[in-house]
Amino acid sequence: LFGSERLMSVFNALGVPEGEQIQHKMLTSAIEKAQEKIEYNNYGIRKNLLEYDQVNNDQREIIYKERMSVLNGDSMRDAIFKMIQEQVEKSVDTCISNEIPREEWNLNELNEILLPVIPLEPVTEKNIEDIKDVKELKQHLKEQAVLLYEAKETEFPEIEQFRELERVVLLKVIDRKWMDHIDDMDQLRQGIGLQAYGQRDPLVEYKMAGFDMFDEMIAGIQEDTIRLLYHVQVEQKVEREQVAKVTGTNKDESAAKAPKKREHAKVYPNDPCPCGSGKKYKQCCGRKVV
Repeated sequence: LFGSERLMSVFNALGVPEGEQIQHKMLTSAIEKAQEKIEYNNYGIRKNLLEYDQVNNDQREIIYKERMSVLNGDSMRDAIFKMIQEQVEKSVDTCISNEIPREEWNLNELNEILLPVIPLEPVTEKNIEDIKDVKELKQHLKEQAVLLYEAKETEFPEIEQFRELERVVLLKVIDRKWMDHIDDMDQLRQGIGLQAYGQRDPLVEYKMAGFDMFDEMIAGIQEDTIRLLYHVQVEQKVEREQVAKVTGTNKDESAAKAPKKREHAKVYPNDPCPCGSGKKYKQCCGRKVV
């Protein structure tokens, strides 16, 4: 790589004994050039690695900023409402557009995409007969989705309980999706070198693919979060006073039903009579019992 074979052939031709110290301008210059090439190579490798790492760092900053907002106890209500509206927009845009005539809207596909995430009433021709275009449809569905979410809030005895639930759900979904995304980015990085064979810059391809994957992860976070929040069920809890009352009643009944313990040990027929007569129990006081 650095001309070592050529140098060795030159010094072999000169007959330099093995092990003898060599001082030659040509050799010194060759060593310096080799060191420069090695340092340049190493710098290029480090720079390339840093550029790949920077892609991950930029994404990490976005995710950690969102996580910190959740951990600080900020209300996520506005963020959730934004997710709901974006989910409606995305669902409608997937199967309906302004270029499609009103009578050809695929409502079945819309229901299949939207309802598993936001459990609205199925969209039918009858309940949207007054809606004339896609913009009105989106607005109608957004309003219905917000009303449904507000109804879910009222199922909780205290609204702060629901606010805390929003933070817990969002944090868990972010962490799970982010860990999966890191694994996916590692796999992408390992295989991206093959792009060089297609005369394409692997780093550019990595950035583009990583950006698309990051967008998909964000969409997945939004979808999973609102799906979980819409479908959460509130468990009915028994009041502590009622629990204490039931527990206390059971204890009293158990005590009443418990068998009474004998105050004295049982006396058998052949045992000495407890009265002190010296006779057997069956021949003394035991006869009276019989």
